[in-house]
Amino acid sequence: MNTGWKIFAASIVLVAFFLFLLVPNQEEPQNYKDGLVFYCAAGIQKPVSEVAEEYQKIYGVPVQLQYEGSGTLLSKIAVAQRGDIYLAADSSYIDLAREKGLVAESITLAHLHPVIAVQKGNPKKITGVADLIREDVRTALANPDAASVGKLTRKLLTESGEWEQVKVAAKVFKPTVNEVANDIKIGTVDAGIIWDSTAGQYAELEAVEVPLFQEAVKTITVAILKSSKNPQAALRFCRYLGARDRGLKNFKKWGFAPIEGDKWAETPELVLYSGGVNRVAIQETVKDFQQREGVKISTVYNGCGILTGQMKAGENPDGYFACDVSFMHQVADMFQPPKDISQTGIVIALPKSNPNKIRNLEDLTADGLKIGVANEKQSALGSLTRRLLEQMNLYEQITKNVRAQAPTADLLVNQLRTGSLDAVIVYEANCSQVLDSVHFIKIEHRAAAAIQPIAVSRKSDYPHTMGRLVEAIRSAKSKTRFTAAGFDWRVED
Repeated sequence: MNTGWKIFAASIVLVAFFLFLLVPNQEEPQNYKDGLVFYCAAGIQKPVSEVAEEYQKIYGVPVQLQYEGSGTLLSKIAVAQRGDIYLAADSSYIDLAREKGLVAESITLAHLHPVIAVQKGNPKKITGVADLIREDVRTALANPDAASVGKLTRKLLTESGEWEQVKVAAKVFKPTVNEVANDIKIGTVDAGIIWDSTAGQYAELEAVEVPLFQEAVKTITVAILKSSKNPQAALRFCRYLGARDRGLKNFKKWGFAPIEGDKWAETPELVLYSGGVNRVAIQETVKDFQQREGVKISTVYNGCGILTGQMKAGENPDGYFACDVSFMHQVADMFQPPKDISQTGIVIALPKSNPNKIRNLEDLTADGLKIGVANEKQSALGSLTRRLLEQMNLYEQITKNVRAQAPTADLLVNQLRTGSLDAVIVYEANCSQVLDSVHFIKIEHRAAAAIQPIAVSRKSDYPHTMGRLVEAIRSAKSKTRFTAAGFDWRVED
């Protein structure tokens, strides 16, 4: 090979080497230093850019913002399968993204609705949608296939029977709501349909409210993409963005109607009260949630009678997962509406060999048996057991054989396994992990079942974070854990 070719080959190698250095390694996980890729609806640019800049100054995490219409961004995300965060001006786009398998968690931020925007002073005297088709009015609209306000405009005006006329009369369609506002600002057009918050960001514009639009309130929602290589970092930023004392202050400043978000904390510390029967089914989900969200959760497991007593005495956990709906009712005023998660039957648990040949509740009345039940004042199971036995007219006969009462069923199962008791009345779910040594008999009665609901405290500083934990407990992955633990699943798909 001559000298010229050697020099040429060497230069190719050097160029390839430097290109290699410039291209990010897609196999390497992102970390805080790498920053976050954030796809943001163009109409939400001002508050989001301020928060991103503020966050980087405090925590050193760069946020790479890409602004376009919500629909355009969703298409880009679906093709690229990259990035960390997606913010849409209309939560329906987040729903679409979820259906496509693109997003995991989501956080609500603020509300907005469409208005007709005109130049200050409303020189064309526009009062409603009918004015947009006047010959002397030049109208701009957002592209329904690119921008969320355009999609909503088409939907509302189609329903009112005005879309075709307005569409034909429109002078121009723009890919983002900001471009519609800018056209009105510089006088290229006389009017356009934009968000109320967008109109409030332009001193040169004023908003004309239309009853049809005022009722069409939409929710600004931010979601963590499944493609994120550092979901904990993405969630941390989104918690900051959605905190009432951090990011949401910027939304209010720019004319948005923010929700009542969580209080900001770098590492939120939540308390979850849970009936003891739920422990096996939720402990891995809680562990996974802490890791993914970067939060700490103190889970207090006990009998629901003890837990409700503590709450009535002044304790205020962030969430409560009850053993049965009857114990959720006792503290209902402290919590948001509960959601049912699971159901488990009440059973008779016996040693595997069943030496006393017990077949049903009536057999527990035999003299000399040592029976264990849950304490009716300390646990939901105890209360439900008493109700069941009373309905079957067996309460007095079985109570004479009771030798142990416990606040939680797992304590009874342990006593059964050590031979201290001949039989115990517990939940079916309590037996699922000890079937090698314990046999159980189902009780065929309508009262022999408990439903487990979960709810978020009305006084929690972190209701939205707690709400995401509730959704994690309601997830398909959680369902597998509940059924493996002996529960019947009650969450509607």
